[in-house]
Amino acid sequence: TMNVEHEVSLLVEEIRRLGTRNADGQVSVKFGVLFADEKCANLFEALVGTLKAAKRRKIISYQGELLLQGVHDDVDIMLLQD
Repeated sequence: TMNVEHEVSLLVEEIRRLGTRNADGQVSVKFGVLFADEKCANLFEALVGTLKAAKRRKIISYQGELLLQGVHDDVDIMLLQD
């Protein structure tokens, strides 16, 4: 199994690849975009778990606790570190 640190760093790369930079210069991506991306689907066994781990480490932020596909597709995942 891949270690969490490695998965989180891969996640950061994918958010940069798929996301857009806002007026403040922060990169964000919609959960639905991340979830539907084929590369992400192959990379992450448990995308939601990786997101939670990254959030706990204050690397990303998003509203709510648990993100569910469909329900939370429009939730913005913000990259806090660049």
